[in-house]
Amino acid sequence: MRYGLIMRVLLGSAALCDASIGRVMATEGATASTNKSSSTLAASDAEEIVVTGRQRASTIASSATKSATPLVETAQSVTVITRTDMDLRGVLTLGQALRYTAGITPDLRGSTSPRYDFFQLRGFTVLPYLDGLILPKAPTGFATPQTDTSRLERIEVLKGPASSLYGRSTPGGLIAQTSKMPTDARSYGALTATGGSFDLYRIDGDIGGYLTSDGSVRGRIYGTANGSRSQLARTKNRRFSISPTMTIGAGGRDRLTLITNFQVDPENSSYGSFPMVGSLYPAIYGKVPRNFYDGDLNFERFRRTQGAGTYIFDHRFNTNWQFSSRGRYDYVRSNYEGVYSTGAYVGPTTISRSAFAAKDEQNAIVFDNQLRGRVVTGPVKQALTAGFDYQQMRSAELARSGRAPDLNVLAPNYWLPVTTPALFANYAVRQQQIGIYGQDELQWRGFHITGSVRNDWYRMTQKQLVSATTTHIAPSQVTWRASGLYHFEFGLSPYISYSTSFQPQTGLVSGDGGKTTHTPSPSLGKQLEGGVKYQIPGTPILLSAAGFHLMQTNVIVTAGNMPWGTQSGLVHSDGFEVEGHVNSWHNLQIDAAVGTQDVHDDSTGHPLVQSNKGSATFFAMYTLPHGSLAGVGLGAGVRYVMSGYGGQGAARTTIVQGMSIPGGSVTVPGYTLFDGSLRYDLGKSSPGLRGWVLQASVRNIFDRKFISSCFSFGSPSGWCWYGERRNAQGSIGFSW
Repeated sequence: MRYGLIMRVLLGSAALCDASIGRVMATEGATASTNKSSSTLAASDAEEIVVTGRQRASTIASSATKSATPLVETAQSVTVITRTDMDLRGVLTLGQALRYTAGITPDLRGSTSPRYDFFQLRGFTVLPYLDGLILPKAPTGFATPQTDTSRLERIEVLKGPASSLYGRSTPGGLIAQTSKMPTDARSYGALTATGGSFDLYRIDGDIGGYLTSDGSVRGRIYGTANGSRSQLARTKNRRFSISPTMTIGAGGRDRLTLITNFQVDPENSSYGSFPMVGSLYPAIYGKVPRNFYDGDLNFERFRRTQGAGTYIFDHRFNTNWQFSSRGRYDYVRSNYEGVYSTGAYVGPTTISRSAFAAKDEQNAIVFDNQLRGRVVTGPVKQALTAGFDYQQMRSAELARSGRAPDLNVLAPNYWLPVTTPALFANYAVRQQQIGIYGQDELQWRGFHITGSVRNDWYRMTQKQLVSATTTHIAPSQVTWRASGLYHFEFGLSPYISYSTSFQPQTGLVSGDGGKTTHTPSPSLGKQLEGGVKYQIPGTPILLSAAGFHLMQTNVIVTAGNMPWGTQSGLVHSDGFEVEGHVNSWHNLQIDAAVGTQDVHDDSTGHPLVQSNKGSATFFAMYTLPHGSLAGVGLGAGVRYVMSGYGGQGAARTTIVQGMSIPGGSVTVPGYTLFDGSLRYDLGKSSPGLRGWVLQASVRNIFDRKFISSCFSFGSPSGWCWYGERRNAQGSIGFSW
């Protein structure tokens, strides 16, 4: 039971966030001129600079305002990760893509379980959105979709509360993913083969072009087949995914884009961990190896099937007004069985284990509709947005939990008989969210004032059929945001913003010592952020610095062993972040970020479990433009992650199997890792090889052994996760 509850904390503490709404594609050169305040892109302006076939500029983002806006004129912290960034670093997962972003606490599950994306943003867990719509997850279990990053065109990281445009979410922010869509090229394609460490193999195919002679109908289809051994012994991963897309009416007043995806993960490693004593702390036998597997091959299964269909419709009334509508149907089904360590020892080299099994299924329908327009009143320009969105999700879970045979860590037997666990829970959940929102972006000379407000009506009914109990909550909440920014003509933009969020909660709370109880109100997030951005005129070089004070109130605090809690919790995160990005400028690519944060839970007097103190990262690649080595690019990166908090151990030093284990707070040491990349565009040196590209990358070059995260149970027992070992991969690709 404890495993099920803790997994729900790790999987379900993040509220659902939103993603980038804009579909504007612009070149780096198009954004280089944003040093003048007249370059502000209202929603309708953005639609008139469509330059498909190339990546949208890294200095433009739409997640903060739901319209394409230069980052130097956006009064909130946003980090953009382009397709180029992901390719140069050899990114295979969302977690890997975010490692060079300030405010991210990466790899909360190390490299043990790649089936989900575990990270924190400014101290809070968040979940990604895709193509402007929420990627729903089951609140009770494991039916969480995962997007293969190779089908993404870009990622935007919006930091801080965002409920005023997106509805319920955690205070940390949101991750906005955008799919590859049809471009303006008449015919194009690419085929890439990749191999690497742990028997990695990948075949990625991408083909598209005009489906009619005039290009009004365009198509694109992307697919991948990939797999590898896991970092853990005797486990592996496999995935098959295909994503056809079509755009009808390209270049016209009415445009409809259809995106479909079908993905199957027949296998996906293990969901296990390492005992805290034996990884973070040495055991009597030393430490377990990084490939230690705590499961059992008789009872190890994970299969996930997911499918989705998305539409995006745009209608332009005139140069000033436009209506947009988008919606998606998502289906996810997972079947999980696993044996896992409890984190406790029953002998000098023997750990106890439990078994857990769950069958989950989820269906979801989400929509977002908005009217955008531009109004000019004297010297003041206004970009107006009014929207309505709707979400409906149904999910079910059948879960089993029980004991499993103990395991000798020095001589593991992975074929022990595992008894089918007893029925633990049978959930049926229905969620519904209705939201209306409005936003006004005003510009007068260099001043940019933005205000947004939203009202949400959220309902959830959860039935636990085993215990014959039903939980129902129906909160409504108003959230808002206000910001101001001044954009100097020489490229400098100081700003300040205040934003709010809300997150529904379940359970029972009491304000009179348990005499009466009631369902809790939503927890509320509030952030005050101030900073400065500077884009060097005429270049895609963007520098930013921001300080933030973030609070989450109305957090439920447990009352000992009572079945109720109190809403007296307060969590705050205070920090400072600096980022610099140079995207494809004079053959140079640079991503630099430094962030510090103090994440504190007043109800416990300690940081939030698994939060860290910050990070400092730097990645640069330079491509030789001339000579016999023209087209050769060399890249290097360094990642320093500061120490983290793993919870509270025993009150004092404890003897575990003859070993002295320190008491008090569990501290996960910081670590420094180095990455490298090499890229060779053969067509630069030989025209006959045009389209051929060789690429290689290595993560954790020196194979540093480190613990990425821990989760203590308030005793010497607990779980820890080793980080990614040295991982090298190489690919050969041809595009036309």
